[in-house]
Amino acid sequence: MTDEGAAGAAAEVLRLLAERDQTLAVAESLTGGMVAADLTAVPGASRSFRGSVTAYATEVKHAVLGVDAALLRAEGAVNAQVAAEMAAGVRRVMGASWGIATTGVAGPDPQDGQPVGTVFVAVDGPAGRKTARLRLNGSRTEIRRESARTVLGLLADQLRENARRQDTEQNGGI
Repeated sequence: MTDEGAAGAAAEVLRLLAERDQTLAVAESLTGGMVAADLTAVPGASRSFRGSVTAYATEVKHAVLGVDAALLRAEGAVNAQVAAEMAAGVRRVMGASWGIATTGVAGPDPQDGQPVGTVFVAVDGPAGRKTARLRLNGSRTEIRRESARTVLGLLADQLRENARRQDTEQNGGI
């Protein structure tokens, strides 16, 4: 995966958000700020991008983003529900229309009983939540880069779907 793929996804997300006058906040774990960096590399990002939390440590996921402590103890940080709660938490903390999150194992070692390449990404927005589980191969850098690109793509899909749903409602369900 090239950096151009993530840059293109970031530019597309920011365009879609600006068209709708909506905002975005990002919660990152394994990507360590890559998603925020991809977004802020796009000129005019400040119109829609509110900010990010790099919640690398498990306790930060709970203390800052409000991820359920019992869930973290029972399941660990590499979990679909954790990703969903991170996305909802950053959305709330930053006062954004949409929140997205990444959590997973980039390597070199397994974590929380999950093998390297296990990643969960999530989107939380006006139309609800969506999560995706990824099984990625490659180097630590490749896993992190693909995770960033994928979460931006998931958000772009949700923005397009939400727009189609609103258009249908405004046209009397046609």
